[in-house]
Formats: sequence, structure tokens, C-alpha cells
Amino acid sequence: MKTDTLEVPGARLYYEVRGSGPVLLLIPGGPTDAGVFAGLAAALADRHTVVAYDPRGNSRSTLSELPGDDLLDLHADDAAALLALFGDEPADVMASSGGALMALTLAARHPKRVRTLVAHEPPVVELLPEAARQREISAEIYDTYVRHGVGPAMRRFMEVSGLGGTAEAMPAPPPEAQEVMARNLDFFLAHTWRAFDGFTPDFDALRSGGARLVVGVGEGSEGQLAHRAALALAARLGAPPVVFPGDHGGFGERPEEFADLLHQVLRGS
Repeated sequence: MKTDTLEVPGARLYYEVRGSGPVLLLIPGGPTDAGVFAGLAAALADRHTVVAYDPRGNSRSTLSELPGDDLLDLHADDAAALLALFGDEPADVMASSGGALMALTLAARHPKRVRTLVAHEPPVVELLPEAARQREISAEIYDTYVRHGVGPAMRRFMEVSGLGGTAEAMPAPPPEAQEVMARNLDFFLAHTWRAFDGFTPDFDALRSGGARLVVGVGEGSEGQLAHRAALALAARLGAPPVVFPGDHGGFGERPEEFADLLHQVLRGS
């Protein structure tokens, strides 16, 4: 694995590169970073040049200025800048959860950069029948963060999203990793949460852009908020979703199986 950084407006991005072959960019969601894709990247490195990175504000990707309301656009531009390091040809992208919202914005803003986008459980809750209620809940979570801090706000988020059991089953990270996650969670709730709230894909730009769009769902996350939102997105795009191994974080739980299916999807089979 090779690591490096890239200067972009307002931030310095940390990224990792493994393997050889067609370029595949992995975009993590929420408060996570390139580390969540370690197993998946290793499993794909014999078939792809795998690029994973920490989105600005997370972990090793530091800020020189705080973002404004254009954070989602900045994330998309960051991803495009990373892909530009690897040539002018369109590349494949696999993005998870909130990272898939970044990737959908990338495909809309920079269509020539994306060949195939696999959006794994993007929380496009605006496409759900209860979108108005979800906006109210999102406001409640942000208000909880402002009034009571990260812990209570994240507990409410995990409850609403249906991810509580998944988080409880994960082993506790070492102390230094807990410190990094605490900072990431604070940035997530202070900035990312509001930037992503009410997100709706630019369907006109996506249709005219030419990128192949694939929606993924986890076989073990049925009924969860992001799973249902992904199904709504797939229906809107007019293509059935691809069912991947595991749940919302299946790429981490079962990386080799996930990698094999992802490779097949990217090959168009």
C-alpha cells in the first residue's frame, strides 16, 4: 500500500493506493475513513488499482478552513481531484452510505470522471413517503447534538436508522482510534449532517452524464432506513438493486465475498 496527500481548496486529503488495473475509488460514509475499506481494498488489489481516502474533516484529511453550506459539492470536487491524479479516463466508484451521496454528486458534477458508480445503501430519505417526518427527526438529532453533545445525538441516530444492533456488535476500537472517531463524529454532526440533510440526487444531470449507476443493498439490512431509501433510489433509476453480502457495512464484515460481487458488477456481468 502507498499513501500520500493531496492539497485541495480548504483541505489536505489523505489517500491510499493498492494494486494494479482499472482505477476504483472507494468513498466511505459518515464519520468513517479509508480504514473501513482495508479488507475490501486488499481483496480487490489483484484486479484493480484501489484508491481509498479520508473525506475532508475526517481522520487524516485535515482542514485549512471550515466548510460552509457547499460541503457536499466540496466532497464531490475532492473525489474528482483524486481521480484526476490517475489519468483522464473515467474510473469506477464504490461508495457507502453518506459517501454514496458524495458519489452521486460527483457523478452529477463531474460526469466524465465516472464510468460505473455502485452506490451502496445511500440514505436518500427524501425519496421515501415519510420524507417530511425524516426531516423533522434530522432536525431533532442536530438539536440534540447542539444541546447535549455527540453521545445522545448519535444514540438517537442509531435508533432511527436501525443501526443500533450493528454498532453494539462491533468490538471497541483502541483508545487512539476512539479519539479520532470522537473528532470525526463531532465534525459529522456539526457540518456533514446539515449538508446532507434533504439531499435529492440531480436526476437530470445523472441521466445526461453517461455514468452507469448501480444501487447496492445489504442482504442483512432489510427494513433499515438506508436500505429502504436505496430501494427507492433504484426504483427511481429504473433498475433493480444488487444485493451484496452482509448488512449496511457488509464490505467490512465479508470483504472477499463483497469484493467478488463488486468486481462482477463493475465488469458488467
